[in-house]
Amino acid sequence: MKRAWRAFGLGLFCWGGAAAATEPPLPVVASFSILGDVVARVGGDRVAVQVLVGPGSDAHVLQASPAQARQVAQARVVVSHGLGFEGWMPRLLRAAGFKGRELRVAEGPSQPPPLKAAPGADRHGHRHDVDPHTWQDVARVRQWVPRIADVLCEADAAGCADHRRRAQAYGARLQALDDEIRAQWAAVPPADRKLITSHDAFGYYAAAYGVRFLSPQGLSTEAEASARGVAQLVRQIRAEGIRALFVESIADPRLIEQIGRETGLRPAGRLYSDSLSPPDGPAASYEALMRHNTRLMVEALRPR
Repeated sequence: MKRAWRAFGLGLFCWGGAAAATEPPLPVVASFSILGDVVARVGGDRVAVQVLVGPGSDAHVLQASPAQARQVAQARVVVSHGLGFEGWMPRLLRAAGFKGRELRVAEGPSQPPPLKAAPGADRHGHRHDVDPHTWQDVARVRQWVPRIADVLCEADAAGCADHRRRAQAYGARLQALDDEIRAQWAAVPPADRKLITSHDAFGYYAAAYGVRFLSPQGLSTEAEASARGVAQLVRQIRAEGIRALFVESIADPRLIEQIGRETGLRPAGRLYSDSLSPPDGPAASYEALMRHNTRLMVEALRPR
């Protein structure tokens, strides 16, 4: 699918295919880059997807610009993740006077219940009762796809058959991706599937693929308590023989680097948790992101 990126104001990106020859594409806003990719796969050339939080930026927080508010106001469809991931979205919709269709892909009676957040977890300064990072489980993203097709069909009845055809094809690709990830992890004994990441964003990946993630972020932000927590994590790494340490694309690497110095572990690579990479990077699509992360983790943990 042909795609193009261009900037709109501060941190706003456009991602969509060429407009159909007979009518302009449907204006759609997606909250962050991973979701924007999935929506564009379903909508194809019939949609012009505006991504509010682009690659490399943190979607937990957004100070929307006037240009972004105008894009939301002009959209026919707004697609967000939900589960508190974009705490800023309700305010933006009200400020923009949005009158179109809204979809929160991870919410609704047809969606599986989310994982509970770890007690006392504090991600990016925002407390959550549930873990909002559902895209780390490919099977859950597959369940987004028909719902995205439904909302696009409501706003673009003439293109409904095309939306459903692309949704079916993309769903099949995601099933193949899920199978591929499971096959790759088969090379790593379950007891060895333990690693360190910057922040607690991989709970759904852990539950889906049988991997144990530990992270320093989410501990108390008080300096003394954080120091005790990091010291405890260092002891755990040594006691359990954990061999893999990763930085994340949107996280400050200094704490992971400190843990590396204290344990003798060198970071095994950069994972993409909440954001795609730029188009020329290793995680320019959702499928590429999951393959990149899985490859790095499996290579670091595979028996030598």
